[in-house]
Amino acid sequence: MRNYAYPLVTMLLWSGNVIVSKMAHGLIAAPAMSFYRVVLALAIMSLFAARPVWRHWHSIRPQLPKLLFLGFLSMAFYQCLSYWAAASTSATNMAVITALTPLLTLLTTRLLLPGSGPRGMLPGALLALFGTVWLISGGHPLQLLSQGVRSGDLLMLTAALSYAFYSVFLKKWHITVPAWQSTYLQAWGALITLLPVFFWLPAEQTQLNEQTVPLILYAGILASVLLPYCWIQGITRLGPARCSLFLNILPFMTAMLAIPLLGEQLGAHHVSGGLLTLAGVILAQWPPQQWLFKTKAAPAK
Repeated sequence: MRNYAYPLVTMLLWSGNVIVSKMAHGLIAAPAMSFYRVVLALAIMSLFAARPVWRHWHSIRPQLPKLLFLGFLSMAFYQCLSYWAAASTSATNMAVITALTPLLTLLTTRLLLPGSGPRGMLPGALLALFGTVWLISGGHPLQLLSQGVRSGDLLMLTAALSYAFYSVFLKKWHITVPAWQSTYLQAWGALITLLPVFFWLPAEQTQLNEQTVPLILYAGILASVLLPYCWIQGITRLGPARCSLFLNILPFMTAMLAIPLLGEQLGAHHVSGGLLTLAGVILAQWPPQQWLFKTKAAPAK
């Protein structure tokens, strides 16, 4: 049961990160927010991760390009898209769309890791897609034909896809670097990609003040250090598809925070769209994986 604590803690921290993304809108540019959080995370992790990385550099070096790329996907690309999305969609929408990650992870797993998919993948994907359309259209899907999709929702869909690829690559590449050292090196990958963008931004979009510093502290310590560590541990112990199923509780956690902290209203289309998406994700996993009904194996004959 201890293995399941890792993805559960990840979801709790992730829901808080969604709230922080909404709060940061209009206060600081998305690349600047991502840059500061990574710098803070690196400063903290350097205290205990830098020396082991240096000591095992000979074994880490061959895996370094993969680790840097993973850091770009999870700490730079995903986070910037999330901050940009917050400008034109609600925290609840962001969380429900993020909950599509299990389905996207399943699809990319079948694409990148050989093996036939579950029988329910196609109908599950269609049901989850309909639930997402219902959500982002406010319960009026036909309006999308005339009004189109909000840019924030499209950005979150792209972000969810990038995190699905991150989860699958993490499993496919069999990274042998310990979790803290892996997270540390991934943060360096994010910093390398964010650095030129940060210096390109106007000075007024990168300023720190009493409003942005608490958000950066949360994002840099909890969301950039503890969250990826727990996620990596969960994927390593449970696998990408199984671990990603815990994202189904992210909309509920986020909504419970968004209502008192952001004053968001939970509409019927949020509930119905979220339930349809959840049902689609579960159906896509059908038949149930063996780990759900694990029994003692019979002795080999």
